[in-house]
Formats: sequence, C-alpha cells, structure tokens
Amino acid sequence: MKREIAAFASGAVFSAGLCISGMTQPNRVLSFLDFFGHWDPSLAFVMVGAIAVSALAFRVSARGGQRPLFGGRFRVPAAHERIAPRLVAGSALFGVGWGLSGLCPGPAITSLATGELGPLVFVSAMIGGMSLYRGAASLQKGAAHSDAGHGSRP
Repeated sequence: MKREIAAFASGAVFSAGLCISGMTQPNRVLSFLDFFGHWDPSLAFVMVGAIAVSALAFRVSARGGQRPLFGGRFRVPAAHERIAPRLVAGSALFGVGWGLSGLCPGPAITSLATGELGPLVFVSAMIGGMSLYRGAASLQKGAAHSDAGHGSRP
C-alpha cells in the first residue's frame, strides 16, 4: 500500500508541476519547437529543472548502501550497456508524436481534465498503440516459445 501511495503522490506532484509550468498547453510545446517563428524557451527551463533533479537522484542512488524507500534496489544502467534499437525507434516515435501534437503522455493525461478533443484523441491513440504493441509482443513471445519447443531454433 505504501508503494501505491508514493506512486500516487509522485504523480500528483508531477501533474501539478505540469499545470503550473504550462506544459499541458500544446501550443507552449509547439512554440518551443518553432525556432524560426515565435520561439518560447520555457520548455527548456522545465527540462533543465528535471535534469537537475534526476542528476541529484542518480548521485544519491549511486552511493553504496542506499536503497529505495519502497523497492528492492536502484537500477542505474552501466556505461557499457548496449542501447537497444527498439529503444531508439520508440524514442523517435515519441519525439515525432510530441512534435506533431505538442503533447506527451503526462501532459496529455493531465489535459483530459479540460474536456478538449485533442487530448482525448491523443490518449485514445496512445492506449491503442500500447495495446497493439502488447498484442504483437505477446504473439512474438508465443511464436518464439512454440519454435523453441519444436527445435527449429538453435
């Protein structure tokens, strides 16, 4: 129960930060990407603040003996770990969607409270895409499991 309360509180703080900073407004994000028009640098300040908090959290977690309050252990990727192609593809898809709509998942979910059609369409498409991915991954796992049982894979 503590883990769920901490997750809810973190989400509420994140949502409040998005609202206070104006990052739930797609035009604010799109203006950040408009270098040759009316460029709005405010998203850069939000990103710098997020990077500073993350950097501090990574530093604290790197100390020996530290544990998460509601989890087993911190997981920090090693410098030698390979970046998976599907991570790059997913990041590119995320960026294209963000650039076209001005919304990413957090602000889109927060923006549902406005009752506007744009966030509703975005979140519906996001849920649809997640469902398609899960279905495809499940089929792929099932095919790999079936192949392994028949000896067709080395």
